[in-house]
Amino acid sequence: MKVVKEGFIHQLNFYPTLFPVSCYFVEEENELTLVDTALPNCYKSIIDTAQKIGKPLTRIVLTHAHGDHIGSLDKLKEMLPDVMVYISKRDERLLRGDRSLDENENKTPIKGGVPKPGEIKTQPDVLLQEGDRIGSLKAISTPGHTPGSMSFIDERTKAIIAGDAFQTRGGVSVSGHTQVLFPFPAIATWNKEVALKSAIKIKNQNPSLLAVGHGKMLKQPGSIIELAISKLEKTIS
Repeated sequence: MKVVKEGFIHQLNFYPTLFPVSCYFVEEENELTLVDTALPNCYKSIIDTAQKIGKPLTRIVLTHAHGDHIGSLDKLKEMLPDVMVYISKRDERLLRGDRSLDENENKTPIKGGVPKPGEIKTQPDVLLQEGDRIGSLKAISTPGHTPGSMSFIDERTKAIIAGDAFQTRGGVSVSGHTQVLFPFPAIATWNKEVALKSAIKIKNQNPSLLAVGHGKMLKQPGSIIELAISKLEKTIS
């Protein structure tokens, strides 16, 4: 595991040279928020990193319910029973293993490593909607990779933790646009047309930092985000 700090954000990057999977600590004055929980065997490193930072972990926020983002959730909740767990109201269904679609949603099938019914024992404490605040973070609805994917912007710095709305491993791209060197986020994307709209929404936030589930963080990513959006637009048009 490699830890990289940018401002209030600590990236925990697991298997960076093979199959990079990241989760993030967001540092508040007296506590830590964890965004995503990486793979099932990552919980010890997550706990150790929190101890090194020296602040209690009080909240776990999930960008979406794929297995490489919720893998250590149950273990962390078992070890820290008072921690509050947050996920979007829509992806809470995926967390329960419910792959059904709403009437107004595109009927492309939900893809990726969604847990089986009953596999995840942790029940979220808060079901998030657009604009909700979690410490210094504001929730932004960015569906596409999954129907209920969310991104989180740190209102102190405008850094955005975007889950799999983008990837930077193998080349920067919007969810659903296949990068040959690392195609897995695209393979697991529910709907790339919806993902494109969410990518534009993220771009319009003018983020100072883009932090994603797979790949390095990018400072001042505006022009790179615009290029990634343009590339996906060409595949759709």
